[in-house]
Amino acid sequence: MSPAEIISSISNKFIEARECGELLFFPSTICKHEDLGVQFEVRLCPALQKKPVAEVDLAKEKIKEGTQFDAFTPPYNPSLHVGDLEDDGGTNYVVLLNKFALLPDHFLLVTKEFQSQTSPLMPPDLVQTYFLLAEARKLGKQYFAFYNCGEHSGASQPRKHIQFIPVHDKNPPIEVLAKAANLEVQDKPFSLTALPYAHYVFRFPNQLPSYTQDKIEQVLSSAFLSLLDLVVSTVRLDPEYPPGRPSYNVLITLEHMHLIPRKQDVYTIPETGYKVSVNALGFAGMLLVKSNEELKALEKESVGTVLLSLGLKNVHNTQIGDITAEVE
Repeated sequence: MSPAEIISSISNKFIEARECGELLFFPSTICKHEDLGVQFEVRLCPALQKKPVAEVDLAKEKIKEGTQFDAFTPPYNPSLHVGDLEDDGGTNYVVLLNKFALLPDHFLLVTKEFQSQTSPLMPPDLVQTYFLLAEARKLGKQYFAFYNCGEHSGASQPRKHIQFIPVHDKNPPIEVLAKAANLEVQDKPFSLTALPYAHYVFRFPNQLPSYTQDKIEQVLSSAFLSLLDLVVSTVRLDPEYPPGRPSYNVLITLEHMHLIPRKQDVYTIPETGYKVSVNALGFAGMLLVKSNEELKALEKESVGTVLLSLGLKNVHNTQIGDITAEVE
């Protein structure tokens, strides 16, 4: 299938899978929480307290142990299998609906041949992600993509998979901050200096959709590598970073690519003992709680405190030679 055919099939496939009971949808409400100049969205979903978690918890443990429990091994559930994609270079992907959905039309781009979720995104991954986002916009739908890389990123499955969710306000909250940045230089990474934690961004050229596929691949790959260099150097500057490969989150829209280094995936609120699990969505400005009590505790603790504890300190002043500055 083509990216356009995939995107055109998602909504009907989601409805069918939900109606036949193969996909579980958890309704939720959004509560706004302003912090650090960002209108964070905290999604309250009491139904998640009843979600079957054994499979996800087992997968997380297997990632940490270095062994494999792969929920994306064929044969695929036909109700969740949207279709297949093949990159021009021969990389094959399967597109699956998320079995446990908080948002309608949440889908995954998964490598058919096993690749580890601890491995970086490769050029075909980036290109197919961009094409899916671009086709969605052509059809009047707004998505963004995210990738949880590494043990401390919030990843829940060992096989490489990029996730896509629709946004009804056109952008995830953190993208609003990125779009507002007034840059001295347009073709270098920049840091969101309003945030106390490291969060690196690359702004794509306005003409990117009109580029050839080879040129798009070049731009996306260069952006990813320049951001990854900043993540790695930030990790090296933290003497308390846990051993092993760096963990980080990736956010991709049609305008920007974001990389955020991670040190932990769960924050425990000291006063209550509530545990807040955060993956890339949290650093996109979208967090999740399961009860009103957790919501109140998170708001009291502040989202900024949680994200700073799970990420790394913003060291953009140390690295100013590698990134462009925001114009005051």
